[in-house]
Amino acid sequence: MSKINSNKWELSSLQSEEILSTLQARFENNMNRHKGIEWAEVKVKLEEKKEKLWSLNEMEITGGEPDMVGHDKKTGEFIFYDCSAESPKGRRSLCYDRMALESRKENKPRSSAIDMAEAMGIELLTEVQYRQLQHLGNFDTKTSSWIITPSAIRKQGGAIFADYRYGNVFVYHNGAESYYAARAFRGLLKV
Repeated sequence: MSKINSNKWELSSLQSEEILSTLQARFENNMNRHKGIEWAEVKVKLEEKKEKLWSLNEMEITGGEPDMVGHDKKTGEFIFYDCSAESPKGRRSLCYDRMALESRKENKPRSSAIDMAEAMGIELLTEVQYRQLQHLGNFDTKTSSWIITPSAIRKQGGAIFADYRYGNVFVYHNGAESYYAARAFRGLLKV
């Protein structure tokens, strides 16, 4: 990887080909997630937005299995979510944000969900987006995922996460500094 500037990263030609091939196969195997969209349209955008392709590669490397799940007709952007069955393995055992990480006196996790998402160039899902994802399949049936926490909850030291059990999405709370081996975060990227 070579840094383009302080905010954008670029993959090698081989890495670009590999992630495009992976994304195309996933796209074609899950047409229910993006009815009416042709891969060729998505590929053109990805090839134009090298930093977005880098972010999708990071999502893939950390176990997110990103796939295109929507198209914003106003902006023309394609929307990708992490679509791994369980929370991405390479993003587990993280507290919620930097403030939570810094508040821990001992046994600090390696990072926070918000910091890692920012470093990857992606965003955490909101509760609404998480619920939309569950219409595409059953995700987080054994794990859970941090989701964007409303500021009123965060100001009181909490953070929220969600999972899918008993045919329903459940949204819970924890102290933002908590972290678990079965909790990560799901991201989204607009291209």
